[in-house]
Amino acid sequence: MDGGMSGGFLVTLLLALFVLYVISKLAVVVPQQSAYVVERLGKYSATLDAGFHILLPFVDNIRYKHSLKETAIDIPEQVCITRDNVQVSVDGILYLKVLHPQRASYGISDYGFALIQLAQTTLRSEIGKIELDRTFEERTNINIQVVNELDKASDPWGVKVLRYEIKNITPPKDVLNAMEKQMRAEREKRAVILTSEGERDAAINQAEGEKQQVIKASEAKKQQQINEAEGAASAILAIAQATAEGLRKVAETIQVPGGQEAVQLRVAEQYISKFGELARTNNTLILPATVSDVGSMIALAMSAIKQGSTTPPSKA
Repeated sequence: MDGGMSGGFLVTLLLALFVLYVISKLAVVVPQQSAYVVERLGKYSATLDAGFHILLPFVDNIRYKHSLKETAIDIPEQVCITRDNVQVSVDGILYLKVLHPQRASYGISDYGFALIQLAQTTLRSEIGKIELDRTFEERTNINIQVVNELDKASDPWGVKVLRYEIKNITPPKDVLNAMEKQMRAEREKRAVILTSEGERDAAINQAEGEKQQVIKASEAKKQQQINEAEGAASAILAIAQATAEGLRKVAETIQVPGGQEAVQLRVAEQYISKFGELARTNNTLILPATVSDVGSMIALAMSAIKQGSTTPPSKA
């Protein structure tokens, strides 16, 4: 009886294991950003997206599993020859993404290996089109050309090439030494040019400053002369106006009773005063031939004053 119980337990255990195996084949959970390719009896059946799925046991089989995330593939270093026959070592990294799991499964056996080989071939071709000096400045264009070629080739495989980046471009040591000497010479040349340009600019600025100084000085002198001329003109005008005012006052005085005698007396005093000054300052004194000449001069001055007073003012 113990043997029968042991045999029944073993059968139950085997049945439980069989059921678990069937369930494992029957139920499938696909992770996020993943896709499973299912074959039924050796033929493509369906592509399972993320989530829970039920398969037919012993009939359906998960043949391929693909990640739909962006994937980076390292491109090994290789030797490329530039247009001017210089060998450089170049490596890079390739970014791609599976868009069609079915084509990625059946379009090519290993799309990763194929893209690596194609990237190296395209890179050698692009490097061979340019000189060594331009390889460093043309990195972006080289990357774009590699991506374009790989994207066209990988479209039937259901793979999208997103970008390619060159990591290192390493010339031989002798070329590196020559490039370093060239860069040093270029830096020294630029330093000399900058120094000469600075000296030239300084000379130009100094000449311009002297020019502006001369211009300012001439303008100041011109303004000074204008101011002096205007001042002299104003003085002459003021003197003329004062003289005219004095003559007007004299003419008005003559019209007053006794004014004419006062003017004659004032003219005689000034006449005698001037002759006194001549006597003090000169050894030779010129006197009128007769005393009546003094009176005639006074009469002449008085007639001029009267004429000025009687002349009507001009109309503006």
